[in-house]
Amino acid sequence: MNDHSPLTLFLDEQGVMILDGGLATELESRGYDLDDELWSARVLLEDPEAIRQLHGDYLSAGADCIITASYQGTIPGFTKRGLREAEAEELLRSSVALALDARDSFWREPANRVSRHKPIVAASIGPYGAYLADGSEYTGLYDLDQAGLKEFHRRRWQLLAATDADILACETIPSFAECRALAQLLLETRGRYAWFSFSCKDAQRIGDGSRLADCLSFLDGIDQAAAVGINCTSPVHVPGLLAEARAVTDKPLVLYPNSGELYDAKSKRWSGRTDAGDFAQGCWEWRTSGASVIGGCCRTGPEHIRQIRARLIGDP
Repeated sequence: MNDHSPLTLFLDEQGVMILDGGLATELESRGYDLDDELWSARVLLEDPEAIRQLHGDYLSAGADCIITASYQGTIPGFTKRGLREAEAEELLRSSVALALDARDSFWREPANRVSRHKPIVAASIGPYGAYLADGSEYTGLYDLDQAGLKEFHRRRWQLLAATDADILACETIPSFAECRALAQLLLETRGRYAWFSFSCKDAQRIGDGSRLADCLSFLDGIDQAAAVGINCTSPVHVPGLLAEARAVTDKPLVLYPNSGELYDAKSKRWSGRTDAGDFAQGCWEWRTSGASVIGGCCRTGPEHIRQIRARLIGDP
């Protein structure tokens, strides 16, 4: 791993880095209606203070890294809602500013510095399917080829890369072509690092059917790819996916799966139950299998992160 990666300090000194948990689903649990094409980006537009508060709650729970609310925020998506292009661009920048402000406010308190390194901010870059809001972020069945995907992502990438975010988070990638497009943008952005995490449909394959191992082998030769792995995926598939990943790369493995509950896309409801303590125990097992950048995705919240940190590092 390149020594300039923002992840290096945490991994060298803690052995593991703790990410935050779900953003949109946690906002829903707090009473926000996200039945909207903008999803969590709707709250970015309508109630940014709620996002700042949630970032702070994750930091207090022990997160070493908080991820911005830009996952589903795109210029086309915002302009479709009626914003001017300049307003859409400023809203994307504000997602980073909110996270930075939450981080800096947290770090100003001396008590929060005890046995902690200064947390970092990751600027989220969600997949094309998140903009489409048609479920294709889990299938990779797109109407754009690699060149088209690169152009779709270009302006948002440039905007977020120009902020003071510490790293870019290419999240929930369901398509090998989209992985290659984002990697091209990364290589065009000197001095920037990103992690790449994929949404997977079984223990070997990402959404479009490509082997996770093939995607990670491709990224293995890119120094600016600071970590690679899996997110927004059922915990059931994690052991097999980690084995696939570790066989092809020595890069740090990032892992933030869903809670384990099941989502029905038709009813737009979650079913089943999970326990934060059980999830943390799973994270310990995944840590022993090679994951080192660990958090939660959909239906995980601050209590999950608190217990993950307690299990993997000790109380914050």
